[in-house]
Amino acid sequence: MQGVRLEEEDFLACCGSTKFAKEMASLSPFANLDAAVAAARDVWFNKVDVNGWLEAFAAHPQIGKSPSSSHPNDKSAQWSKNEQSTAVATATTSTLEELAHWNTRYREKFGTVFLVYASGKNTSEILEELKRRYSNRPIVEFEIAAQELMKITELRLAQLLAAKLDASATTDQSPGTASAKAGEDRMSVIGAHLAAPTSEKGSQVSTRNRPPITTHVLDIGRGCPAFGVEVRLEMWKGKSRPSFADADFGSWLHLGSGRTDKDGRSGQLMSIVDAADPGIYRMSFNTGKYYAMGFFPFVSIVFEIKETQKLEHFHVPLLLSPFAFSTYRGS
Repeated sequence: MQGVRLEEEDFLACCGSTKFAKEMASLSPFANLDAAVAAARDVWFNKVDVNGWLEAFAAHPQIGKSPSSSHPNDKSAQWSKNEQSTAVATATTSTLEELAHWNTRYREKFGTVFLVYASGKNTSEILEELKRRYSNRPIVEFEIAAQELMKITELRLAQLLAAKLDASATTDQSPGTASAKAGEDRMSVIGAHLAAPTSEKGSQVSTRNRPPITTHVLDIGRGCPAFGVEVRLEMWKGKSRPSFADADFGSWLHLGSGRTDKDGRSGQLMSIVDAADPGIYRMSFNTGKYYAMGFFPFVSIVFEIKETQKLEHFHVPLLLSPFAFSTYRGS
């Protein structure tokens, strides 16, 4: 699959964001699926803005419903139908009615369609996840939905590249040989992707296109990304583990610093390396300067990367208001 070139319309079918499609087309061709997926994650999480995310969300049909016959992208519509096939096959009249009810409640609360990686999930599993995620705060759910859409996009990229292999083999070889070879390659590509760890367990792609630790800041008081927040990343270099009771503040090594942009992203806080150094990290935010009348002069988040996690990606967002903040591990 050396140098597979894909066009903008191909990527639009995979994701639904015009910005995503244009960025990916400009990076094509890709040597293999890993390269395409790594680029897709970087574009989606670091270059596509909120409007691009909403555009992509809107391109997906409601779970439990077939895509409209007037859907602007036939390929995307067919993929959506296939991805929901297990849910449709296991649905009953009562579960479909309950799913429609909760889909309506979700849209009323969050303003978008409920997005979930539906491939292989039955109706009960999807309904359970919908109910669980309905209790999320909008800013948290927005991030989860973006992660689910990227899972869908990765699956579609695998299918798309496999189809390109099929077409290429048919062109270059005799019909009988091409059909057998393309079938083997196609199953190899899709099978390898489906067997790979999901973003929740960390990517095993050997070459990163972003640092292993990233962040963004969302102002949940104003309902928008937080622009201009100073961020600093440090790593513990003391002889013993830091503790709550006795922390040697002089043993923190400064790795990098930055300031959040209009999308709330800090930019690069450390070098791009294949494996992060295992250890304890501290990410600090100058919240007092951002919220002059707020309760927190600064916020520090301390977290640990273990030896078994060093190939994973760690996204540590800050959700901030004048008198409250929260965080979680994203992907």
